[in-house]
Amino acid sequence: MNQRVVFRFWMEVLFLCFLAAIPSRAQVANMPLRSDVDDVAEAKAKGRGITRLTNQAAIDMVQPGDVLVVDLFGKKVNGTIVGDNLFYYLAKAAHAAGLVVDGSIRDLDGISEIEMPAYYRHADPTPIGNVMLTGINIPIRIGNTTVMPGDLVVGDREGVYFIPPQFVKSVLDQADEIHIHDEWTKKKFAEGKYKSSEIYPSPSDPKLQQEYKEYLKKELEEIAKKRKAQ
Repeated sequence: MNQRVVFRFWMEVLFLCFLAAIPSRAQVANMPLRSDVDDVAEAKAKGRGITRLTNQAAIDMVQPGDVLVVDLFGKKVNGTIVGDNLFYYLAKAAHAAGLVVDGSIRDLDGISEIEMPAYYRHADPTPIGNVMLTGINIPIRIGNTTVMPGDLVVGDREGVYFIPPQFVKSVLDQADEIHIHDEWTKKKFAEGKYKSSEIYPSPSDPKLQQEYKEYLKKELEEIAKKRKAQ
């Protein structure tokens, strides 16, 4: 896929399951603690009715279907955004769709029993500390990727993808073609009549090229029909 459109970041995968394309409406930025800056931020937060400006305040803002995406600048020790209690809250009370954190989580035994996908940089037993919340629902950095509020988040065993909403259709169309190509390739391999180079990455024989074009057209039409019926 076009790297200008789909931004990929690899993390540890807590559950081997698929994190569907969900808007990342809840994004949290953190930086190493600097008391003079933190004091000003805390004062402004209190003026807006927020008692304490912490990551838990951001967690309480999560809406059903949100993916909580947290920039903790890769921090391991004292970089734990949630343990099993707050993870349970996100899954069961806030009805979040998932968690992505460039930092740590803790209480893996408890978290592993909760059915919500999570992607994380580290696991560590320490509580969160020596960090300050610097923004909620602002552009953040996850690894080497800039993530914007409203980006769609897709996760699989290989990592996490952030897709700008204006590119979702083109990305889905390209993904459909790749899936169909892979499906056709495996079918031809299963026939046992061809060398791999005759089929992959693209068929060399004109007849096979035409066969693939017809197969692609048919499958894309079927996908379009199914989506239209939904």
